[in-house]
Amino acid sequence: MAKGARGASALILLAALGLSACSSTTTTEATSAEGLSIVATTTMLGNVVGDLAACAGGTVTTLIPGGADPHDFSPSSKQVASLVRADIVIANGLDLEGGLVDALNSAQADGARVYEVAPHISPEEFAGSTTPDPHFWFDMSRMADAVELIGAQLATVGTDKYRDCALDQAAEIRAAETQVKATLNSVPVDKRVLVTDHDAFGYFAKAYGYSIAGAVIPSGTTLAEPSTASLAALAKTIKAEGVTAIFANTNAPKALATAVAGEVGYPVEVVDLYVDSLGASGSGAESYIGYMQSNAQRITEALKG
Repeated sequence: MAKGARGASALILLAALGLSACSSTTTTEATSAEGLSIVATTTMLGNVVGDLAACAGGTVTTLIPGGADPHDFSPSSKQVASLVRADIVIANGLDLEGGLVDALNSAQADGARVYEVAPHISPEEFAGSTTPDPHFWFDMSRMADAVELIGAQLATVGTDKYRDCALDQAAEIRAAETQVKATLNSVPVDKRVLVTDHDAFGYFAKAYGYSIAGAVIPSGTTLAEPSTASLAALAKTIKAEGVTAIFANTNAPKALATAVAGEVGYPVEVVDLYVDSLGASGSGAESYIGYMQSNAQRITEALKG
């Protein structure tokens, strides 16, 4: 469904709940050095690939702007051309970048080298589905594996230094995960229950010992639309589970999450998390490791009360 049509339907739904929706956009970012010309699709990949380029050499352009939704981002003609000019394109894959699928396929047909990393990290399926979940980066161990795979791919185009730098960077991510686990483990086991913006936290829950009670948008993409019945059912689930927080997306409207929280019958906090994009400069979540640390801290503070 087109974003405009989805927004219109959302407004109708929100009107029934006595609320209104809003939206936001941001601009692109880039990191540079000498060496390969690399394009990364998401900010998460752009950051880790940028670190590899800083170590081994290269210019990295992040295609999807910080704060934009990778599920519906559509590239400009200039950005499409950059895919073909790059030495290699690093993409997430598994349909995360829904609006980029045609552009990536076209670029490959024109000779671009595109590496989609998510299919190579033993992807999990969405709960109750056979559809692979693309949100692998919420498991830091998988992200470390992905960095090593990306380094190996860059080495086939450039030099072995990319592979060596990737091993060092993966080790840093695994070391940071120890601190993230310690933070998350401080939440009592009976409170490790998540209600999220959309179905993006499956890898997170499995990796760090949490369960998911439900999602405001019961889909792996933000483009899906919840029904009034599904929102009402979620409010009942939240009450039955004794959940005290709904985790929303810093870069998406929170009206639906707020509406659900208001239907529970007791105070439920709506807490922003960084989901499909890193944070802005100075947010503490502008790097991948900072993003995971920030989310862990916010989750812990909300659930511990």
